[in-house]
Amino acid sequence: MIAHLKGVLASTGLDGAVVDVGGVGYMFGASTRTLSALGRVGEAVTVYTEMLVGEDFIRLVGFASEMERDWFRLLTGVQGVGARVALAILSALDGAELHRAIVAQDKAMVSRANGVGPKLAERIVRELKDKTGSIGGALNIGAAAVAGGMAAAAPAGGIGADAISALTGLGFKPYEASQAVAAAEAELGDEATLDALVRLALKKAAK
Repeated sequence: MIAHLKGVLASTGLDGAVVDVGGVGYMFGASTRTLSALGRVGEAVTVYTEMLVGEDFIRLVGFASEMERDWFRLLTGVQGVGARVALAILSALDGAELHRAIVAQDKAMVSRANGVGPKLAERIVRELKDKTGSIGGALNIGAAAVAGGMAAAAPAGGIGADAISALTGLGFKPYEASQAVAAAEAELGDEATLDALVRLALKKAAK
């Protein structure tokens, strides 16, 4: 299974892109949100992937963050939601908006996505209500910055910068992401992994 691609962005299209990894071009489908986050053709890029296998096809779907991939997996676990519909939802709503819609059981918000009617939207918010804790619990769209008004910014490089990028990709404002990551780094220390840093920063951003 291909978990991620790290290489050079070779081309982009309306619904997918190609990443050149060591001279091999990998084509994948993606949401418009991911396509916008990839950057310019010719630049280095890392894309998280999900491999879809059917009786007569094998194809990749790409994501700008692991969190978006987690949402894709949850969405495609709902009856009637295939890869195309899941990507349409992720194009219309970022992670924070999707989480808010599920918590509020707001089917109208989910129906904003192309190809999602009221009945399917209702099924999505109902079935995912108790399944989003691992990735969505900290994604409240109205989350405030870290309590106490901490002003310290996360380091410009390293995993701190990667964590900030992950949070902003999920809809948080840059200053909110920076403050949350700084607080998480202060708590976890220099040995923190990227995954642990992102998860703690998400929790802090929601306080």
